[in-house]
Amino acid sequence: MTSPRLVTATVSALAAVLLLAGCTTGPGAGAGQTTSDPSSGPGTSEEFDEMEGTILDEGRSFAVVTWGSSTCIPQVDEVSADGQTVTVSLVDSDADEVCTADMTQRASLGTLPEGVDPTQDITLNVTYGELRDDVDLAGDAAFTATPGSPTEYTPSAGWFDDSSLVLLTWGSSGCPPVVDSIEGSGNTGTVTFATDPERMCTMDMAPRGTILAFDDDAIDDEDFTLTLVGDSLDGTVQVRG
Repeated sequence: MTSPRLVTATVSALAAVLLLAGCTTGPGAGAGQTTSDPSSGPGTSEEFDEMEGTILDEGRSFAVVTWGSSTCIPQVDEVSADGQTVTVSLVDSDADEVCTADMTQRASLGTLPEGVDPTQDITLNVTYGELRDDVDLAGDAAFTATPGSPTEYTPSAGWFDDSSLVLLTWGSSGCPPVVDSIEGSGNTGTVTFATDPERMCTMDMAPRGTILAFDDDAIDDEDFTLTLVGDSLDGTVQVRG
């Protein structure tokens, strides 16, 4: 059996604030991220322009994954749909923000427009500055919700490649999950979050996106179950995609 691989990650959260009951994120909801393993990064500079994505929250929302500074995460600005084609624009949250010089994957979160069927394949036409890319998302007949329906604020996760996923959790935007370790073998994995009772957290309820990267030689992404440990997130998530 392949030994589990540990990956240390740093997390930042979106700034969007949600009401505590009966609402979903709007198209402009922001995103959080963790750094993935640098050894699995693109081999050429052109590949840094490529985008990936996944469907989350039982079919209500999506994530667009881009490469760039870990401290300057693009925000979803506008979203519209024509059938199963969804047009998405990403913007920098603050043009004057000073960004770190690292290069990592970031997850920008948004909600799918009403009328889009998450059980069928979806194409995202994404614009981010001068970058343009089409991101194909695989529909899943197992999704239990439709775009526009109220979220249940439960964790969800979706693959955006063979060994990397976006984990969506809900909680304070001021206290995003901080990954302590991650391990995986076969079709199961465990992510442990650091717990800091001294953190001062805002009293909002926001979606936080965390990128988790596994060793693709160690895991099988079909019927994959992810166990969450720590930071009041204990439970299991069936990873889609």
